[in-house]
Amino acid sequence: MSTATDTVRAYLLGLQHRIVTGLEALDGNAFASDPWQREPGGRLEGDGLSRMLEGGAVFERAAVLFSHVKGRVLPPSATAARPHLAGAPFEALGVSLVIHPHNPFVPTVHLNVRMLSAQPAQSVENEAVTWWGGGMDLTPYYGFERDAQHFHRVCRDAVGPERYARFKPACDEYFFLKHRNEPRGVGGVFWDDFEEGGFDGGFALMQSLGDAFLSAYAPIVKRRHGYAYGERERDFQAHRRGRYVEFNLVWDRGTLFGLQSGGRTESILLSMPPEVKWHYQWAPEPGTPEAKLYTDFLRPRDWADEAPTHLWL
Repeated sequence: MSTATDTVRAYLLGLQHRIVTGLEALDGNAFASDPWQREPGGRLEGDGLSRMLEGGAVFERAAVLFSHVKGRVLPPSATAARPHLAGAPFEALGVSLVIHPHNPFVPTVHLNVRMLSAQPAQSVENEAVTWWGGGMDLTPYYGFERDAQHFHRVCRDAVGPERYARFKPACDEYFFLKHRNEPRGVGGVFWDDFEEGGFDGGFALMQSLGDAFLSAYAPIVKRRHGYAYGERERDFQAHRRGRYVEFNLVWDRGTLFGLQSGGRTESILLSMPPEVKWHYQWAPEPGTPEAKLYTDFLRPRDWADEAPTHLWL
């Protein structure tokens, strides 16, 4: 393992610890720890640490996962933009999290930051190719403009205005259910195949976004988790969670990469919500808060530049 990879690994483990500590403070319950290791000589080798909370006071399921693996062959999901790396051995390390709250007024959130490298078979200089990916996005069940604006402004501050102008529409495009013709949520930022500025540039971007996560999400949790809700709101939350499951299993490249590379299935599928429903041809009644999610929030908006219209929310 190179010194550079050591540095990234140390940062990611520290990030995982800081995020878990922050989430434990919000929930009041401790996360469980599940370290794992793959034996050398298999299709995939390496190690990881899964931190998770189920049935907490605030979070119904929260998973913050670190993994560092090496594989013999780069999966097809990672070679679309780099066909010259097809069949190459690879190394990948990152932190990924998904948080599903109990309260339907608290949004689900997702973060992923990762580094990948592969050794081209026909490399003249025999040097590994390194690239970076990452992003975070918000998936509300009941929309609040103030929350979406805050989340996007933290994202913009983390990556800078110029990159936000690219990464925000990329997030809207990526987290889109093509078979439903609808966004998964209100977006955030997303990038893949990032090489600008070499190793230092990619690592700095990873750190900027990772370090911003708690600032983006914790104020929203504190603002909404005490809201009263009932069976109607939970039923709608379960319905919308179905869309989350559909995206992760049908379109998400990270899920496909993990499964195609022989990753740890139990960790990969921790992103799934614990309770979910599918209603046949269901649509919300016009004028309801559920309908407002579709008309006002599940569409591209320039959240970071909008002024709040309801400050008390």
